[in-house]
Amino acid sequence: MAVQAPVVWMPNALTTIHHHHHHHHPLRVRSKVGPTALAAAAAASPPPSSTILQIAGGKVPSWYHKENAKLSGNVSGDGQGELDWIDLEADLYHWTKPLRPVQWYPGHIAKTEKELKDQLKLMDVVIEVRDARIPMATSHPQMDLWLGNRKRILVLNREDMISTADRNAWASYFSRQGVKVVFANGQLGMGTMKLGRLAKSLAIGVNVKRRAKGLLPRPVRAGIVGYPNVGKSSLINRLLKRRMCTAAPRPGVTRELKWVRFGKDLELLDSPGILPMRISDQTAAIKLAMCDDIGERSYNVADVAAILIQMLTRFPSVGSKALYSRYKIDPDGYCGKIFVEKLALQLFNGDASQAAFRVLTDFRKGKFGWVALERPPQVRQLDG
Repeated sequence: MAVQAPVVWMPNALTTIHHHHHHHHPLRVRSKVGPTALAAAAAASPPPSSTILQIAGGKVPSWYHKENAKLSGNVSGDGQGELDWIDLEADLYHWTKPLRPVQWYPGHIAKTEKELKDQLKLMDVVIEVRDARIPMATSHPQMDLWLGNRKRILVLNREDMISTADRNAWASYFSRQGVKVVFANGQLGMGTMKLGRLAKSLAIGVNVKRRAKGLLPRPVRAGIVGYPNVGKSSLINRLLKRRMCTAAPRPGVTRELKWVRFGKDLELLDSPGILPMRISDQTAAIKLAMCDDIGERSYNVADVAAILIQMLTRFPSVGSKALYSRYKIDPDGYCGKIFVEKLALQLFNGDASQAAFRVLTDFRKGKFGWVALERPPQVRQLDG
């Protein structure tokens, strides 16, 4: 078994956000954060006029810009009111900053990036699979660049793990962007029929272009890509109506590329393209960890569970009440670390890792209800 070398990652870019219209509203840390997180954030935070963010590829995600956002009201920890997602993203950044970075093994990343680009060249239609709970964190910043003018279908997998409200918010966001979306659950095969139909309808357009150039029509080639562990293999198996073959999430297990006929006018690449992980965006990384989309050796479970608790207390549908009714512990002061320590003393002889694992498992099994950890950036419509 390969030993994972400890790697210290430098951010790709430090991007400073200036708020042109709202100088009096820098991204702020809520006072309800636990004392340790606050102290760390204060030590790490820059002057109030700007907030430094560590984002892969040097691009600031649009959902950080308050001037482009409709702000919803504050949320109280008792599950009432609206959640201010922009504030939550800002807090998440501060909570994550002092922690040990989530790490990946770099050799396999460089290798798959080259392999993926070669694979993409062969595809007419790219089916990009993301985790419906975290569609932003499971999207690669350079994906649009790599796609060029290829047709894309977005599959939000594990749709059974989010609420109807989450689903509607993402559906309308992507339709406004003109992106074709299919909500799916690869395990149960939900959404695969629609996906097949959509891929075939895009195929017609590709052949219209071929005819215009005087080329003969041919079966259109579609391929499935996405991060490790977002459920690509079960989706492929469902589409090709094969018996479930074991999905191997082991990195670097690549087979020879084979195109499998899917009806008379579509071919599907039978091995998925693995997107390389984005490394420098640690808030994305921590969400991948919460959703079990990344190997446990990559992160510290106690840290991840503590931040998850801090997030859940802010969610109107969860809040302190749900946490209290499940564990009989009050998330006082909104410090997740203390909460995990209390749970450890109560149930696991003081073993914080076991307590943390219990919290993560409960979340992944929907014990707090099914909730997405991200909502779409709310961009104000321009007049005219």
